[in-house]
Amino acid sequence: RKELNPLPVVQISERPLVHQESLPKLPVPPLQQTCVRYLASLEPLISEEEMTHTHKLMDEFLRPGGVGERLQKSLERRARKTENWLTDWWMQSSYLDSRMPVAMYTSPGVVLPKMHLQDRQGQMRFAAKLIAGVLDFKSMIDSDTLPVEYLGGKPLCMDQYYQVLSSCRIPGPKRDTVVNYAIGKTPPTHITVVHNFQFFVLDVYNSDGSPLTVDQLYVQLEKIWNSSLQTNKEPVGILTSNHRNTWGKAYNNLIKDKTNKESVRSIQKSIFTVCLDAPKPRVSDEMYFNKVAAQMLHGGGSRWNSGNRWFDKTLQFIIGEDGSCGLTYEHAPAEGPPIVFLVDHVVDYMKRSEMVRTPMIPLSMPQKLRFNITPEIKKDIEKAKQNMNIMVHDLDVRVLNFTHYGRKFPKSHKMSPDAFIQMALQLAYYRMYQTCCPTYESTSLRMFKLGRTEAVRSTTTESLQFTKAMDDPSKHVQNSEKAALLEKAIKFLFPCDQAIHGQGIERHMLGLKMIAIEDLTSLPEIFMDTSFAVASHFNLYTSQVGSKTDCVMCLGPMVPDGYGICYNPMDDHINFAVTAFNSCEETNATKLSQFLEDSLLDMKTLLEQVSKTQ
Repeated sequence: RKELNPLPVVQISERPLVHQESLPKLPVPPLQQTCVRYLASLEPLISEEEMTHTHKLMDEFLRPGGVGERLQKSLERRARKTENWLTDWWMQSSYLDSRMPVAMYTSPGVVLPKMHLQDRQGQMRFAAKLIAGVLDFKSMIDSDTLPVEYLGGKPLCMDQYYQVLSSCRIPGPKRDTVVNYAIGKTPPTHITVVHNFQFFVLDVYNSDGSPLTVDQLYVQLEKIWNSSLQTNKEPVGILTSNHRNTWGKAYNNLIKDKTNKESVRSIQKSIFTVCLDAPKPRVSDEMYFNKVAAQMLHGGGSRWNSGNRWFDKTLQFIIGEDGSCGLTYEHAPAEGPPIVFLVDHVVDYMKRSEMVRTPMIPLSMPQKLRFNITPEIKKDIEKAKQNMNIMVHDLDVRVLNFTHYGRKFPKSHKMSPDAFIQMALQLAYYRMYQTCCPTYESTSLRMFKLGRTEAVRSTTTESLQFTKAMDDPSKHVQNSEKAALLEKAIKFLFPCDQAIHGQGIERHMLGLKMIAIEDLTSLPEIFMDTSFAVASHFNLYTSQVGSKTDCVMCLGPMVPDGYGICYNPMDDHINFAVTAFNSCEETNATKLSQFLEDSLLDMKTLLEQVSKTQ
């Protein structure tokens, strides 16, 4: 039987930019195929009555010579004219047009294993090694020697790797932009370091172009630390956590002043940012990861480290005095996999012992960035603090280290670990709510030039049959039947395979809708249909981010009454992070995590019992 296993991504040393040219373009799937699959995806989610209505609208949409065909032709024309018909639209509609804060709403956090730092010298030494590791990664980007990734024998688009360093999001009153400063004539040679809300420019290259050694970086970080001991400075960085329109206005106000403008430009142009965080309140061991995950997402509030950030910066590494470390990244330029590859590279680099002799060159004091705070800017900062504190109180973050088994177990039963985990999520949600919900699983389109992501809808008619059978109250369903339904549901997650090959439904529907907005006076009925709104309200927003490092990625929910769920399946354990909003009475991240753990255990027991009797 065909095993639906996400193939491993293999790295091969070849020049990435040579490969970029030979990558295929993202196809536009056949219209009929998408519409049939779209209707099938609605089945478990809407009533028969709604379904009948949607079928009528779809018949109208697909009429020969009708609006569907016209939109499809326009989309195919766009595909011929552009390198990727989707990517710009996706960047705009998903990120740059969104007016929600980036912190918590779109920027993921990554928690790295806890470092046992004895003191702040340990924090500085760790930060210095981490910076050196990122610069080592950057040298592969600069020399175009980054290994090309392959999936199932096909090269993947490496473009995102070239977007994460020296880039930054810039707020606009109606729409943001992302600027990549690495492309200019003089690429940046500095990073920014922020400590006690104070920003510094740290040049990370010697005059001969060689990167600073770990010892040199350590000396410079000590200088930064010692000249930023005051804890009463205005947290200018917290402005970047506000709603985008509010921040857009505050931004224009802030950069009217020449000094402020130069300081902001220095942050935006830097290769990346390092946040040296103050210690957080102590918590019990079981709460530790929940708190650190929250710290990576939002900094813990204005009293703690939320002002010790520049949330528009693509890449911010966060290192706490207490050994907590990780990062947060602004999502517009890149997805998780390139970020995780960078993390794996840096963690690997830091393990190697270092033999570089430090040149005895005296280094100049890193420049402190100055801000002139007018009463108006102070008011903007106060508003941003209040808003951030409301958001922090509203987000519930739960990390589940599931230690009973990892990806080896489903593999031993010839099942895809990813599809197996998706079914456990379906079962957990069903047990908690006695119903299923629209579920979004992110998958990659990097087989195509400039490809980003496709969404797989992992709630299917088959997954619903499995979840219902698992706890059948009549006790008539045999274990063998339950196992067969699980296997069938996993097989039916084949949209994942189709999506990777550019035959998904979600982005094609988005493309048709975007073309309609551009070309037509009114939106076709199918996009105004209640079913369309219901099916796109993803109560479960999920993403697998696999890494070699034992890290946890986390992101906020997509909808007010939903959950954000990230998971990293290792060989013998699985790291989950579950988020929900406290302001919604129906959701509860702790409860869903418990149901998830039980579901994973029950599915294992089921398969073991069935294989014993076979």
